[in-house]
Amino acid sequence: MGLRINDVVPNFTAMTDQGEITFHDWIGDSWAILFSHPKDYTPVCTTEFGAVAQLADEWAARGTKVIGLSVDSAEEHVGWKADIEGFAGAKAGFPIIADEDLAVSKAFDMLPAEAYLPDGRTAADSASVRSVFIISPDKKVQLIMTYPMSVGRNFAEVLRALDGLQATFGTAIATPANWVKGQDVIVSMALSDDEAKAKFGDVDIKLPYLRTTADPS
Repeated sequence: MGLRINDVVPNFTAMTDQGEITFHDWIGDSWAILFSHPKDYTPVCTTEFGAVAQLADEWAARGTKVIGLSVDSAEEHVGWKADIEGFAGAKAGFPIIADEDLAVSKAFDMLPAEAYLPDGRTAADSASVRSVFIISPDKKVQLIMTYPMSVGRNFAEVLRALDGLQATFGTAIATPANWVKGQDVIVSMALSDDEAKAKFGDVDIKLPYLRTTADPS
């Protein structure tokens, strides 16, 4: 069975371009984002890693650690980062996991169990490794996104989703379609009108099952 939302993420020890990590220890008490890529020195991946580097201040402001993954060596990651930083005009300060044996990719259900890396492989051989996992401080998966090879990820949407997860985590609210931080949120149907007003103050009852209130975050 694949990894699902609210599952505890697999713990693993792996080498990165910044040294060895144990994943749960690396996460610590932070939010974390793992974003994976099929191969170093490929065009779409370079633009995506560059986008993550440019958002360094945004991740830090949200108490969130980011970590990449590619099925190449740590040494290759070091060399590739020079290209990323040159392209993006920003330092790529996050680590990149060297998943040469595919152990992490398989543990996170990004590749089939029988997957292997043939000699002279191309990015197509590890094409399924193109996912985003947002992980809460309790080490549980809160969001999974998987993209095809031809479509670069929108990291503004990853950031928006992170805001929504942090705003609603452990609270009786949800976010509506296209929500961005600071906009009104939806009150849980588990609360009665009186309970909602006692908890949040002003509540706008648009429909019996759709009630909104100011973003408490």
